Amino acid sequence: MLLPTLRQLQYLKLLAEHGGFGRAAEAAHVTQPTLSAGIQELERCLGAPVVERARAGVILTPVGEEALRRATTILTEAEELVEAAKNTAQPLAGRFRLGVIPTIAPFLLPRALPALRDRFPKLRLYLREDLTHRLVTALRAGQLDAALIALPYDLTGLACAHVADDELLAAMPAGHPLASQATAQPEALEREDLILLEDGHCLREHALAACGLKPPKAQPGEEVFAATSLPTLVQMVGSGLGVTFLPAMAVEAGLTRAAPVEVRPIAAQHPARKIVVAWRAGSNRAAEGRLLAETLKGV
Repeated sequence: MLLPTLRQLQYLKLLAEHGGFGRAAEAAHVTQPTLSAGIQELERCLGAPVVERARAGVILTPVGEEALRRATTILTEAEELVEAAKNTAQPLAGRFRLGVIPTIAPFLLPRALPALRDRFPKLRLYLREDLTHRLVTALRAGQLDAALIALPYDLTGLACAHVADDELLAAMPAGHPLASQATAQPEALEREDLILLEDGHCLREHALAACGLKPPKAQPGEEVFAATSLPTLVQMVGSGLGVTFLPAMAVEAGLTRAAPVEVRPIAAQHPARKIVVAWRAGSNRAAEGRLLAETLKGV
């Protein structure tokens, strides 16, 4: 039985990504006739067409869609095989694709990157900052080698190693009545105008769950304000719009220095998020994921 080659599967993947033979051939660094011949040979192996040529480009057939799904997995495994072979003698050398959520990246990476460069001088670290759900999707698809995220989160199909517990703190405008207390009571915070990050930021859910609170609801004729980032959130609190929750990691990194904001511990049972390095279960990069987590613990 004639089997498709990795090159043919790579041609199909590039064709789906770029939508045309010319652009796909350019990305593959081959001529267009060479790529076309590779796709035709793939179709002969499968016994069915994988693409339909349209005026606007190419469209994958149902057979092509299934072939692409399987090809993505096969190519990811092949890439990991090559990387694993290269790194057998020296872990965390060569390319490593790491995703990081935006409520961690600006506060941990400035300390972590110099340590990683010193310990692993041959490491080529490619960083992608994005929301947790998109990083986890990319991780499961093999588009990332690991991701630095916060739990709790659904890790089905993934494994992880613990880095740190990041305490969640209450933040309020300077001079606010809550600032006169040594700790902030969750029920007192709930009575205030609570400002959180937009939906999609896991810190939002972590803070509410840690304090046993429900998301704020708008009153008739009003709207609930949300911030797109932690710096924006701090500025909103500093201007007197409400109170919020901040990770201790960000506060220690100086996040609140640019605004008149005070922080207090929260009077709740272990109000914290768990920072982990996650990778695909069964991935050849598992040992490197653990080593990365171990290194991050020390920064």
